[in-house]
Amino acid sequence: MKKRRLLIGSLLAAALAAGPVLAQESDAYRETQLGLYVTAAEAWDLMQENERAVLIDVRDPVEIKFTGFAEPTDIHVPWVLADRDSFDEEAKTWPMVRNADFEAQVKARLDALGVAEDDPIIVMCRSGATRSAPGADAIHALGYSQVYSVDDGFEGSTLKEGDSRGVRAVNGWRNSGLPWSYEIDPEVAWRPAS
Repeated sequence: MKKRRLLIGSLLAAALAAGPVLAQESDAYRETQLGLYVTAAEAWDLMQENERAVLIDVRDPVEIKFTGFAEPTDIHVPWVLADRDSFDEEAKTWPMVRNADFEAQVKARLDALGVAEDDPIIVMCRSGATRSAPGADAIHALGYSQVYSVDDGFEGSTLKEGDSRGVRAVNGWRNSGLPWSYEIDPEVAWRPAS
């Protein structure tokens, strides 16, 4: 049963990971306008050194459910969401669509936390490839000047060799010994706009 859950979780994560690239190709990129990047380990260090630093997770809630959540996450607002109302026959998955409320939801959460325009804001997705960078740019456009993209993300990079080749088991938050859990803080969990 445990192997089956791991397989299902891995397949779901792979589908979610492929979705943004397919559906959001023009909006998916790795480099930010500010050019501020940290590894997951550096993000943790920054959060330890500066109590004003804020960690924002921009992954789909279902992805988090199956892969875990960084415990010190302050804000969870997805950059893109799986569109469960349509199935892409050609791609064999549900398309990912941009969260139209991203900026408003992030701004409301930042305001509620009293985040200043020059406080460090750290944005993390699965691997630092397609969601944290555009999310960081959108937050920068709101007037924040210290917005970092976690370039190895929550799950990190894939193994290049061996029986587990392709599994995300190199670097990233989860593989760096940093605090994470499958339990999600209800105060941080994203909820759709009503």
